[in-house]
Amino acid sequence: MSPESRSRETEPTNWALARKQITLRERARILHEIRAFFVKRNFLEVETPQRIPANAPETHIVPVPSAGWCLQSSPELCMKRLLAAGFEKLFQISHCWRNEERGRRHLPEFTLLEWYESEADYRQQMSDCEELLGSLAAGKTLVYQGQEIDLSPPWERLAVEEAFRRFASCSLREALATDRFDEAMALEIEPRLGRGKPLFLCDYPLEKGALARKKRGNASFTERFELYLAGMELANGFSELVDRHEQRRRFEAEEAARLAMGQLPYPMPEKFLTELASMPESAGIALGVDRLVMLLTDQEKIDDVVAFTPEML
Repeated sequence: MSPESRSRETEPTNWALARKQITLRERARILHEIRAFFVKRNFLEVETPQRIPANAPETHIVPVPSAGWCLQSSPELCMKRLLAAGFEKLFQISHCWRNEERGRRHLPEFTLLEWYESEADYRQQMSDCEELLGSLAAGKTLVYQGQEIDLSPPWERLAVEEAFRRFASCSLREALATDRFDEAMALEIEPRLGRGKPLFLCDYPLEKGALARKKRGNASFTERFELYLAGMELANGFSELVDRHEQRRRFEAEEAARLAMGQLPYPMPEKFLTELASMPESAGIALGVDRLVMLLTDQEKIDDVVAFTPEML
């Protein structure tokens, strides 16, 4: 066999995969650094089942069925049960699934980083985000798609109600009353957040904080935040609701809304609700790993930071 023939046989036949090598190596480095960050801070890495009887019912999430159960949309409920059992600081990097999600920043199967800490609140989680991204970026500045983002803390905190006043064509209360909240957020508010510096969008209304604790001093809002960089939502965190009766009422309201939208009935996560009575005051957060890699490697599409998309299988 000639050298030319051997060379042709060893060339990649799938260039869509081959061209991702540099990015996937960087992704591996990022995952290693994430683990090191939390281990150094005495967090325990855990693994929980990915096929479960029920997720937390949420109107905007369509579960993926799996032989009578479903694939997790988040490891949240199992991790909170660990908190209730006395584990104090936990993190997990896990695959999650959500039906009907596909786009430039969405995959039906994606990777989440979640961490939980007892005796903490959403302010602690915001500080964690500042420290984590600061440790992952090469310097205090990140450049994404031509936008320069200053990562030096503190990052801006903006209340949802104020964001509607600044950027939306209606008030927060008008948006909630006319079911325009999600539309206004997606089209008018989110694209303008995190430009030049990361931003925490804080204090969501009670109607949009199904698992979050009510804000102390103003029960119309919850201690929930979302983190934005370059107009992209990266993380969702909150001070945890630990009142099991209030949590059941909220779940029932979410399930009623799901059924009104034509979705299939969904069982209550009864074991979680029972054990919630033992859960201490805590805070938890979910951060999209694929989007984080997009930001740190300057990739425009989520397809470019995973080895295989659904269309490649």
